[in-house]
Amino acid sequence: MAGVSAKKRIWGWMLFDWASQPYATLLLTFIFGPYFAEIVFNNLTAEGMEPQRAKAEAQALWGYGLAVAGLVIAFAAPVLGAVADSSGNRMLWIKIFSAFYVVGSAGLWLANPNDFDTTTILILFGIGFIGMEFTTIFTNSILPSLAPKDQIGRISGTGFAIGYWGGVLSLFIMLLFFAENATGVTLLGISPLFGLDPALREGTRFVGPFTAIWFTLGMIPFFLWVRDTPSATSSSGIKPALATLAATLKSLPSRHSLFSFLTSSLFYRDALNGLYGFGAIYAKGVLDWSIIQIGIFGIVGAVTAAIFSYIGGRVDEKIGPKPVIAASIILLMAVCIVVVSMTRESLFGFSFAPNSIAPDMIFFVCGGVIGAAGGVLQASSRTMMVRHTNPARATEAFGLYALSGKATAFLAPALVALASDMSGNARIGITPLIALFFIGLILLLWVKPEGDQTA
Repeated sequence: MAGVSAKKRIWGWMLFDWASQPYATLLLTFIFGPYFAEIVFNNLTAEGMEPQRAKAEAQALWGYGLAVAGLVIAFAAPVLGAVADSSGNRMLWIKIFSAFYVVGSAGLWLANPNDFDTTTILILFGIGFIGMEFTTIFTNSILPSLAPKDQIGRISGTGFAIGYWGGVLSLFIMLLFFAENATGVTLLGISPLFGLDPALREGTRFVGPFTAIWFTLGMIPFFLWVRDTPSATSSSGIKPALATLAATLKSLPSRHSLFSFLTSSLFYRDALNGLYGFGAIYAKGVLDWSIIQIGIFGIVGAVTAAIFSYIGGRVDEKIGPKPVIAASIILLMAVCIVVVSMTRESLFGFSFAPNSIAPDMIFFVCGGVIGAAGGVLQASSRTMMVRHTNPARATEAFGLYALSGKATAFLAPALVALASDMSGNARIGITPLIALFFIGLILLLWVKPEGDQTA
C-alpha cells in the first residue's frame, strides 16, 4: 500500500458504490426493468393475450430471469470467496467481474422493440447482474481491513450514501437527456441526445451503454487508491480453499449468532431485492405509470436512500446495527401492506375520487420509505456481517453473506412470479414479500448485537 494513504484507501473503497449503483438504479429498477415489461407486454397483447394477464406474464418473465441469475450467484459466491482468500488476490477477481458488468450492461442496447429477443436480453442482463454482485462481494470483503470495528458502520453507511447519490445523478441524466416518453421527448421536452431515435426507443436503450461507461469511469479511483491486503496464510490451489470452506460451513450451526444472522438476512434481503426488482414494474402494471414517472419515483427513492444511509451509518455507529436492521424491516413490511392493498381506485377498501392523484402520491411516499429503509438496511447489514467476520477469511465470509442473500434469491422473484401467474394480478403478486420480511425479523432475535468473530 506504499504511496496510498489510509484516507484515500477508504475513499477509493467508498467510491465503488458510486460506480456500481447505476446497475441497480437504472437497469434493475427504474429504467430498463420497466422498459422490458413494457416491450414484453406490447408483444404479448399484439399476439392476443388479455392485457391484465400480459402485465402479470411480463412481471413473471422478469422474475424468472432474476431467479436464474440469483442461483448462479448463490452457489458460486462462497467457492470463489474461499479461492480468493486462499490466493490472496481479490483485485484480480474484481477486474474479471468488472468486465462482466460492462459487457452485460452495454449489451442491453440490443433490446430493440422491433426485434426483441426476450431470452437474449435476459441472458445479457444476467451477465451484468452477476458482474455487479461479484464485484460487490469482493469489494465488501475489503471493508474489515479499512478501519477499527467502531468506525465500520459509519464507513459502510457513507459508502451507501455516496452510491445512492451516484444513482440519483445517473437517473437525472437519463431522464433529462435520454429516456423518451410516449411523445418521443425527454423530461426536458427535447429529443434524446446524439440523434438517438425515439421511435426505436434508442434513448431508453442507451441506459445499458451509459451504465457501462459510468462504471468504467467510476472505478478509476478504486483501482488507483485501493490496495488489497493479502492474507498471511495465502496458499495456491482450489483444494485447500474448498477444504477451508467446508470446515467453515460445518462450523456454522455451532456459531449460533452468525447462523441466525445469515438465515435472517437470507429472507429479508431477498424480500428487499424483490421490492427493488418489482416496484417499478408494479407502478407500470397497476398504476399505468410512464417511464418518466417511474424515473421520478426512482429519484425520490434514491434521494431518501442517500440521506438516510448516511444518517443510519451514524446511528449504527452509536447503537449498533441490530436495532437499525429491525426498524428498517418493520418499515418495509408496512410499505408492502400498503402497496398490496392499493389499486388505482381504492386503498384498504376506501375509494378514491374519480381520476384522483392520491394513489400516485401515496406510491411516491412509499418509494421514499423504500429508499430510506432499504438503504439503511443494506448498510447496517454489511456492518453486522463485519462483526461476524474473521479478517483473515473476509472474502469467504462475504461469499457466505452473498450466499445467504442469493441462496434463495430465486425465492422472492419466483414467489412473485408464481403469485402473479396464479392470480393474474400484478398487485397480488407482491404479497409473498411481506412473509419473507416477517421471517427475517423473527430470526433476527437470535443474533448477538456485538456479533461473533471466531475462526
